[in-house]
Amino acid sequence: MGRLAPRPLLLALVSLALCQGRVVRVPAGSLVRVVGTELVVPCNVSDYDGPSEQNFDWSFSSSGSSYVELASTWEVGFPAPQYRERLQRGEILLRRTANDAVELHIKNVQASDQGHYKCSTPSTDATVQGNYEDTVQVKVLSDALHVAASPPSSPGQGLSLRLGEPFELRCAATTASPLHTHLALLWELRHGPTQQSVLGLTHEGRMRPGPGYEQRYHGGGVRLDTVGSDGYRLSVSRALATDQGTYRCVVSEWIEEQGNWQEIQEKAVDVATVLIQPTVLRVATGRNVSVAEGKELDLTCNITTDRADDVRPEVTWYFSRTPGSTVPGPHMLARLDRDSLVHGSPHVALSHVDARSYRLLVRDVSKENSGYYFCHVALWAPGHNRSWHKVAEAMSSPAGVDVTWLEPDYQVYLNASKVPEFSDDLTELECRVVDMKSTEPRVRVTVSWYYRMNRRSDDVVTSELLAVMDGDWTLRYGERSKQRAQDGDFIFSKERADTFSFRIQRTTEEDRGSYYCAVSAWTRQRNDSWVKSKDVFSKPVHIFWASEDSVLVVKARQPKPFFAAGNTFEMTCKVSSKNIKSPRYSVLITAEKPVGDFSSPNETKYIISLDQDSVVKLENWTDASRVDGVVLEKVQEDEFRYRMYQTQVSDAGLYRCVVTAWSPVRGSLWREAATSLSNPIEIDFQTSGPVFNASVYSDTPSVIRGDLIKLFCIVTVEGAALDPDDMAFDVSWFAVHSFGLDKAPILLSSLDRKGIVSTARRDWKSDLSLERVSVLEFLLRVHGAEDQDFGNYYCSVTPWVKSPTGSWQKEAEIYSKPVFLTVKMDVLNAFKYPLLIGVGLSTVVGLLSCLIGYCSSHWCCKKEVQETRRERRRLMSMEMD
Repeated sequence: MGRLAPRPLLLALVSLALCQGRVVRVPAGSLVRVVGTELVVPCNVSDYDGPSEQNFDWSFSSSGSSYVELASTWEVGFPAPQYRERLQRGEILLRRTANDAVELHIKNVQASDQGHYKCSTPSTDATVQGNYEDTVQVKVLSDALHVAASPPSSPGQGLSLRLGEPFELRCAATTASPLHTHLALLWELRHGPTQQSVLGLTHEGRMRPGPGYEQRYHGGGVRLDTVGSDGYRLSVSRALATDQGTYRCVVSEWIEEQGNWQEIQEKAVDVATVLIQPTVLRVATGRNVSVAEGKELDLTCNITTDRADDVRPEVTWYFSRTPGSTVPGPHMLARLDRDSLVHGSPHVALSHVDARSYRLLVRDVSKENSGYYFCHVALWAPGHNRSWHKVAEAMSSPAGVDVTWLEPDYQVYLNASKVPEFSDDLTELECRVVDMKSTEPRVRVTVSWYYRMNRRSDDVVTSELLAVMDGDWTLRYGERSKQRAQDGDFIFSKERADTFSFRIQRTTEEDRGSYYCAVSAWTRQRNDSWVKSKDVFSKPVHIFWASEDSVLVVKARQPKPFFAAGNTFEMTCKVSSKNIKSPRYSVLITAEKPVGDFSSPNETKYIISLDQDSVVKLENWTDASRVDGVVLEKVQEDEFRYRMYQTQVSDAGLYRCVVTAWSPVRGSLWREAATSLSNPIEIDFQTSGPVFNASVYSDTPSVIRGDLIKLFCIVTVEGAALDPDDMAFDVSWFAVHSFGLDKAPILLSSLDRKGIVSTARRDWKSDLSLERVSVLEFLLRVHGAEDQDFGNYYCSVTPWVKSPTGSWQKEAEIYSKPVFLTVKMDVLNAFKYPLLIGVGLSTVVGLLSCLIGYCSSHWCCKKEVQETRRERRRLMSMEMD
């Protein structure tokens, strides 16, 4: 039962929805209008069938009982005759707002228009359902609203004001409507064709400022007050230029209809025309003035105005380079605001001389202060709530100021205090400032150095900047001199207040050319910066010298041309030079020995040297027994002497002096200028002593690897017989491991005359031994010959012979002819062990494989096979059957 209870309610709602049809609506309640205004009554239809565009018929009844046809949207002859004339004049018309809505407009409503208005729609529905008409009552009131200016004013009455002055405007508005209505008031300002809302009072009693007046309203500058029962007053505390125009008082009457307020009438009246007279303001400054640089500039700004009230001036001084600009530009010098506070810089002062005069004082003027000065004045009037309003502003004519300055007068001279005669010489230039008449501390001079290459042709050569000095003493290098200045080769300095110097420590041929300097005068500004005011150039100075090739000649001579072994050898070298500056010489003694060894025939050996600082050094003098046997000394600046004591036969050869000339560079440094070689001095001993020869013999020129190799070095003596005790030999063995002698020999072993053996280290297994087997025979053994031991073998022998004085003389080193040795391989022995090892391994592997096969076949792979029993039957003979 609980579930069936809502069924009757549901059926009622469904039936109500199905029964609802066409609905025609007009405003509910009654409408109130005033005679002379316009009546607008809307009507719309909904929930209809048929076409979307519906037609409407309007009828009128003054009493609500019988209706007269008024207007129709689809039938032309529908209106009654008494309304056709008003329809033709357009006082009554229908305006369709939509397919299902229309508005009835009655202009200039009369008292006879009061009554009931019925809106009906012809049926286009399939069935007649709903309402097809609706009625609204209209009440027409007489005009009881009165609006007038207070006090009454004639048309075009004007109110002349000055900026900042207050003014008031009044308007009176009353109504005698029998119904309960509200009044709304709005003050409007008209500027020609445009009008602007100033301040209004709505029908709900709220204040509403117009656009642009919000701030003035909230600040109290614009107010709207009521005066008595029908007066409305507009008060403006400070008149602005935008307040000029005609002020109009607009009053509207409102009535409440169906909970909403509807305006039923509006009237307006022009109250007054306000004229804002501009404030007279004139600003004047002094005429064009001329002031000397460093002095004070004094300008006065005079103000003339017709305002005598509490306006306050704001004075601003501007500076510009051009006189015709109305806008002074961004450079403001000083400003005195309306509170008499000065805003400026320490060099600019602004003061108030009297009530209408203001003084600008610029201290320590410079050339940058030349230009035009403007005085800008703005007058400010106090407003409501401590606010200020600008009432006038003006700009003075430009006052031209010319700052005169006596630029420094001076001359510049350039001279070369040191001129180079050779390359690497010192060059020094001095740039002097003379006749300097201005010695003020605010003026300083700097220098710039330039170089220009000399050319014989008429081609134009541009100058290259070497260095430039700025006003703050900063030195900047040019591209040509940057690297050399960093290396210390170019030095720029200021010797005295009026003298600048440029020094080239090492002058090269590329430095030849013309040099000149430019002296710049700089003036200090108020911000402590420096501005260049003048440049004076010197005459060029030419740096040039004739470049000639350096010449160095060395002559060697022997004071004692004939001497024997054991004596002292002496050689002197005389040096002469040309086109070399302050030369110093280094000497090297060389010896060229015409020997015929296989390594380096005709080898030149360096013996002893003496450098340019007279430091002696032994070069390749390796005779340990004669360490002090050679001496090189400096006899004169250009003469050197070489001595060799206790000469031996092995010292024979050609001796020369190699001389190098050095030129000083940068004080303690030296540069090589030239090198020359002297004529040779020969040492040749004429002796009748023995002649030694060396030969190599081997009884095993071809050996098998691992065998012993024997090599004999046999020395033979020809000529005079010598006692074996008077002979000694230094023997060395060499090998060239190649078929020819195209490789460098390798020292194998050596035995000196004292019997000391030295063996070189080798990279293979064979060993070496060297021994003296007789007086003239030396045996070299190679134990366990290897393949690497093949090649050419030879020995070198240096004989030592005892002189009658008991001293040992070293003879020339002799070399034997080489002997070629071959090392062969023993094939049988080489393959014996590999064959035995191979046969043994193969036998073991075969036996092992047989054993593995046998075991696997009997134990691992054995399989029992069980035969199935077959029944054997024999055929029986027929007799037995």
